[in-house]
Amino acid sequence: MAIAINKKRSNKSKSAARSRRQLRIRKRITGTAVRPRLVVNRSARHVFVQVVDDSKGVTVAYASTLEADLRAFDGDKTAKAKRVGELVAERAKAAGVEAVVFDRGGNKYHGRIAAVADGAREGGLAL
Repeated sequence: MAIAINKKRSNKSKSAARSRRQLRIRKRITGTAVRPRLVVNRSARHVFVQVVDDSKGVTVAYASTLEADLRAFDGDKTAKAKRVGELVAERAKAAGVEAVVFDRGGNKYHGRIAAVADGAREGGLAL
């Protein structure tokens, strides 16, 4: 009789899997001047979002939860992530960007990553 043993995945293998997913995604996604790439980086406490034109190698707009007005914003991390999405959409539209390609950076489209995308959509960006 076979017995199944549940081995817990280590954090090292989880981060390696996320890195592999990120490389697979980046092979297919590139940002142009017409439709730049909306990059989402997530840490345990903060969310960092950039709108990048890969053809020029230039960051068009940027927002994160480290900014002073967002640090004072009341709410959980998901609510702050949604506000970051709205803020980066506002700044991107001011720079003349109407549509972006969403780069989730190997993270699952869930929680704070999805909240950033929802906030960007509500801010007027087409994903």
